[in-house]
Amino acid sequence: MTDTSPLPRSAPAHVPFAQFAVVGAELSVGGQPLSRLAERVGSTPFYVYDRRLLSARVAELRAVLPPAIKLHYAMKANPMPAVVGLMAGLVDGIDVASAGELKVALDAGADAAEISFAGPGKRDAELRQAVAAGVLVNVESARELPVLAQAAQDFGCAARVAVRVNPDFELKGSGMKMGGGPKQFGIDAEQLPGVLAEVGRWGLAFEGFHLFAGSQNLKAESICEAQLKSYELALRLADHAPSAVRFLNLGGGFGIPYFPGESRLDLRPIGDNLARLLDRAQRELPEASFVIELGRYLVGEAGLYVTRVVDKKVSRGQVYLVTDGGLNHHLSASGNFGQVIRKNYPVTVSSRGGATAREVVSVVGPLCTPLDVLADRMDLPTAQIGDLVVVFQSGAYGASASPQAFLGHPQCTEVLV
Repeated sequence: MTDTSPLPRSAPAHVPFAQFAVVGAELSVGGQPLSRLAERVGSTPFYVYDRRLLSARVAELRAVLPPAIKLHYAMKANPMPAVVGLMAGLVDGIDVASAGELKVALDAGADAAEISFAGPGKRDAELRQAVAAGVLVNVESARELPVLAQAAQDFGCAARVAVRVNPDFELKGSGMKMGGGPKQFGIDAEQLPGVLAEVGRWGLAFEGFHLFAGSQNLKAESICEAQLKSYELALRLADHAPSAVRFLNLGGGFGIPYFPGESRLDLRPIGDNLARLLDRAQRELPEASFVIELGRYLVGEAGLYVTRVVDKKVSRGQVYLVTDGGLNHHLSASGNFGQVIRKNYPVTVSSRGGATAREVVSVVGPLCTPLDVLADRMDLPTAQIGDLVVVFQSGAYGASASPQAFLGHPQCTEVLV
């Protein structure tokens, strides 16, 4: 659904996006003017990810989270091999959601002992690959147990498992709820005693629990509440476990601001809350290591989507910038990746000069569908054919989450600078 009401004068604004420097009215990425980077890439559209910003985000988290918390990268957010390779050297582990992602993580040099494999529909072949690789499988169905046990017998090695729990609560205020109520993810908490008994009967190497209540949350108090509830649920379930809990993944849910009126997440209360939980765990779960699993929060703000204006036209008074990329490359920014009422991502025009003129325009892609909108009636710097349009907050769920084959347009390039 697209909101067609006129722009209110007091409409809330996007938060400032100052992570990319502006030099001479032009964005700079990785120390290069964006226009020069576009020439280096050779064509538009493209995604660019800034390795300095990726490293800084991990350092920012390390400074706030207790040192004993392990930080895992959920590579579904951005599986570009170069990004995964960089992140593997910055974080403590990688979370994958398919055998394809598992291959990328292993090729990037990630430690198999610190890779976990989640997903509600793992194929038998994928489960066997995971056992052969020695990674931790987050079990999401009792159907997986005999397959894992057979693989362990065939290969003569342990099948490492944690049980993914569908908790009996939700992450309040999350953009996408991954737990609570009926869900395809994990095993309902009330079914866990029986499933844990089966884990023991099959002789699997039980390590702990994985709980992920929701994602894209900007409220620290909601994240803290979910972490506390997750810990206490794991503590209750530990009484039914076949062995001591040595692994507890509390999920993530950390959000980044995309839309007008949103504020940045305050990490300090979350760090304090985790410190209190760790203090309890020293007494209640003394063998457990704690994991926070983050994807979007680690990479989302370090990426830009860059597309070029190929036409500028006016239809009944409304100005349209037609670009060479759209929802086929950036489904999220088009509003077709989970939004109910479409809202604008932060967008700008990277000027080559110091012009200050602005106009209200809609930025649309080249596809033959009215859904192909990157910005709906936004106040932007005045653009001309050939100028570069930039979508911020594009480091997560971009190229790999978009229908790049749709209508036969060229795929976009991704670069890490």
